Order: sequence, then C-alpha cells, then structure tokens
Amino acid sequence: MILSQDTKLKISQAGTRYPKIRSAILPALHLAYEEHGFLNDQMYEQIAEVLGVKFIEVAEAASFYTMFPKAPRGRYLIQVCRNISCALMGSHHLTQYLLTKFGVKLGETTKDGLFTVVEVECLGSCCSAPMMQVNEKYFENLTQAKVDQLIAEWKAAK
Repeated sequence: MILSQDTKLKISQAGTRYPKIRSAILPALHLAYEEHGFLNDQMYEQIAEVLGVKFIEVAEAASFYTMFPKAPRGRYLIQVCRNISCALMGSHHLTQYLLTKFGVKLGETTKDGLFTVVEVECLGSCCSAPMMQVNEKYFENLTQAKVDQLIAEWKAAK
C-alpha cells in the first residue's frame, strides 16, 4: 500500500509542529492508519522518507502500540481488554464467546470482512469491566447479551 500525496503532505506538515522531528512519528502513524486501516513496512519507509528519520524509528514506534494493526482488519476491530479487572469480570469468557460465535481465531477476520477479534493488555476502564473497544468506541459492563445486541446492530448497519 502506498500513502496518498495528501497523507504525505499532512505527515510533512505534522513534522513542522514539533521541535524534534521524531515527535511527529506518532501523528504520522495515525495519518497512515486513517488512510488504510493498517500499517506495513512500505508505509514505515514512506513515513521515514517524508520525515527524514530512520525506518527503524518508525517501525519501533508502530510496533509498540496496539492501535496500529499490521494487517487489514474487519470493519469492526473488536479489542477485548484482558487486564486484571476485566479478567476477573469475565473478559476471557467474552473473548472465547466472540471467537466461537464468529468461527475465527484471535486476530483473524470473519469471512464477511466485518469482525476481527483481538485481546489487548489494558484499555484503562477498570471500573467498568469487562469492556472492549470497537474501532474508536468503548463498550463497558459487558454481558453476553449486550455483546449479542451490539453484534446484531453492527451486522444490520453493514
């Protein structure tokens, strides 16, 4: 995948906002992710070229954060929190329920391209466990019934 000229321009502009160009790597990764929904080595190279930094600096930043998937994902990226609060409140059960319901393994996308299920270390919402993030939105105090309702809504919206 190649970044568009518009995205490259925005990355270049992001680089002017910081006293140290390396500070623009994270905003650049967000811009590339917004364009394609995932990141790969070719995009890291392009970002590095636009910002004038090393490829490894971009790759290191991208691999540190879970919000930058390395392969195409479903329309709905379901990230189930597995940290201690969510685990104690049943997040593992919810993850297994989702995988069984969709007939996929962790990180795989459903055949219709709608759903990808992953686990993440912490989403920072311990008081409302168990919870998951779907794309940019949090869903908290989950039960199996709430998850079923959400899935039905997303399928209807496709």
